[in-house]
Formats: sequence, structure tokens, C-alpha cells
Amino acid sequence: MAEHSSGAFRTSIGGQALIEGILMRGPEKQAIVVRDKDGQLVEKVEELKLIKDRYPILGMPLIRGTVNFLAAMVSGVKALMYSADFYPEEEESQPSKFEQWLEKHLSSEKLEKAIVGLAVLLGVGMSIFLFLVLPTLLTGGILHFFPGFPLWGRNVVEGLLKIAIFLAYLILCSKQKDIYRVFQYHGAEHKTIFCYEAGLPLTVENVRIQPRHHPRCGTSFLFVVIFVSILVSSVVFGIWPITNAGLRTLVHLLLLPLVVGITYEFNRWVGRHVQDSKLAQFLTAPGLWMQNFTTNEPDDSMIECAIRSLELVLPDEKGKDAW
Repeated sequence: MAEHSSGAFRTSIGGQALIEGILMRGPEKQAIVVRDKDGQLVEKVEELKLIKDRYPILGMPLIRGTVNFLAAMVSGVKALMYSADFYPEEEESQPSKFEQWLEKHLSSEKLEKAIVGLAVLLGVGMSIFLFLVLPTLLTGGILHFFPGFPLWGRNVVEGLLKIAIFLAYLILCSKQKDIYRVFQYHGAEHKTIFCYEAGLPLTVENVRIQPRHHPRCGTSFLFVVIFVSILVSSVVFGIWPITNAGLRTLVHLLLLPLVVGITYEFNRWVGRHVQDSKLAQFLTAPGLWMQNFTTNEPDDSMIECAIRSLELVLPDEKGKDAW
């Protein structure tokens, strides 16, 4: 693992692994670079239009976390759909009657928006169910047979189940063959950002020696969301004791925007201080360890893709992307 000096530059640029490509997001532009079936790099660059520029209140601390999370979900789904178009299924089946109806009644733009909206809704819904609703229901079911179980113990059991389900989910995903290459691109993204932050020329050789675990990774973010939800719910349920599983689930959902907001601000603090703060390094250690399941060592062609995507979003004004 490459060492970084405490004075290393830390960028706000971040990315997402795609199907045979990478989405990189800078302060002004977003770039998608995909390697097609012929081995050529295909580039797509868009100017960013931030909602906080129109509605400044949405850029305030604790509020901006949820807004940015949803915006990242939308842009991520769109980028995945774009990259998937370069690798269609080999055996194309006849479209179903429902698909034919959609194509007939919706324009391509409206259809894309509908698909993106549905994908984001399903993604957020599945995450909420797996990591918030399911642990609460399982805890309620288990402790139904132990009516005298203390409330603090219920909070502990629920928290442990959240972490266990999250770990099981990551391990299951890491075992999927189709996901392995995506996680290699994920590693290439992290390595390239580290190389840039270290002030080294963006070459394959320099990127290859960098770490593949980054403190601002989405894996770490999700883990911190779960951990913060455990802390927040423990405080809330300590003040307002609730044992009913349905009511506890409702409270968890109401607290979710606050949890995401706190996590986002935590990630910002970590991004600034992880190289020079022992506390930040200690707090990010679990999330970094979990990236063993969501990042793999990339090959040189993947690194080339990551380098190009980063180059495309670098701001003209030096330092404008400082974290």
C-alpha cells in the first residue's frame, strides 16, 4: 500500500464503477468512459447542474446529505444504463406486451426517466428493507419469545443484525462472477484518485502502486449510515421506549434523512482529516476493511479507463476541486 504524506492534496472528485467503464464526477463536469467491444474508449462528458445552485437551502449541512445521495443515485443509474448499452444481451428476446405498450405510449426520453425513477425507487427501497426494516422485524420476532428482554438489549440485537445483514450482502455480491470485473473498475477508480491526490503524474505505472481502499468510498458511506442509524435510534429509543416492531420501523424511516445527513457530514470531515487524524483513521477502519469485498485489483486497461475519466473532469482552475 502506497504511503501518502500528511500534506497530500485531497480532492472532491469521486467516481462509480460501471459495466466495463467508470463514471467520474468533478466540481464542474461529469464524465463516463466505457471500453467498448472493440477495445476502444468511448467518452461522454456533461456539465453539472447542481440543484443547490437553484435552491441554496438544499446545500445546507444535514440537508445536503440526502439531496446529494439521491442525486448520485439518479446519475449512477443513468450511467449504468449507458454503459450497459455497449454490452447488450447476446440473445435478444421479443419485447413483452408491456414493453411494447411503453414504447408506443412514451417517448424515449420519458421512458428513460421512468426507468431511472423506478430503478432508484427499487434501489433505495431494497436498501431500506434489508438494512433497516428487516433487522427491526427479525429482532421483534426473536424477542417476542423473551418479553422481559431489556430495551438496551433490543437495541444491541437490532444493531448487530444490521451489521450482519450488511456483511452478508457484501460477501454475496463479491462472489458473483459478473460483479468481479465491476469491482476491478472500482479498484481502478480509487487508485487513480489516490495517485492524483499524491501529486503524481497520471500514468498506469503510478496508479498501479496506489491503495485500492479509499475513505470516501460508497461502501464506507453505507457502513457509516448503518452505524449512525444504530447510534441515533439507540438515543431516540432510550428517550422514547418503543418495543412494537411496526412503530420502531416507522421511527427508523422518519430518522433516515437525519442519519444520511450526519453520515454525509462525517464523510466530509474524514475526507479532510483522514491523513492527519488518528481518530479519523480509527473511525474509517471498518469501512476500509469492507472494501476488501467491493474492490479488486484492476488490470492496466481498466486503469487507463480510470485515468481518462479523471482527466476529463479536472477543473481548469487549479485547486477548485479541493475537498
